[in-house]
Amino acid sequence: MARAATTTDAFNAVAEPRRRAILDVLAGHERSVSELVDELGLGQPQASKHLRVLREVGLVGVRDDGRRRLYRLNPAPLEPIHRWVSRYEWMWNERFEAVDTVLEDLKESD
Repeated sequence: MARAATTTDAFNAVAEPRRRAILDVLAGHERSVSELVDELGLGQPQASKHLRVLREVGLVGVRDDGRRRLYRLNPAPLEPIHRWVSRYEWMWNERFEAVDTVLEDLKESD
């Protein structure tokens, strides 16, 4: 079966680490391409390519501010990812509880 294009949904779009890094930066506040390039160490063409993919799936919005284009995170398309990952939250909680138990046992044995 052929692999789905990266622009079909948020799951495919965020599979690329540099796109996740862009989303992490944009989670703070909107940024221009040049700010993203400086902050992430990407080339301008790379940053623009990744921003285009993120815009196509709706994860990023853009607005003109004079001569600059400012990009911002649109978190709504992340909801399906959140729902999917949250199914596994119980496993993480169990493991954290197990670590807490071991740490408490170690404290008591000192």
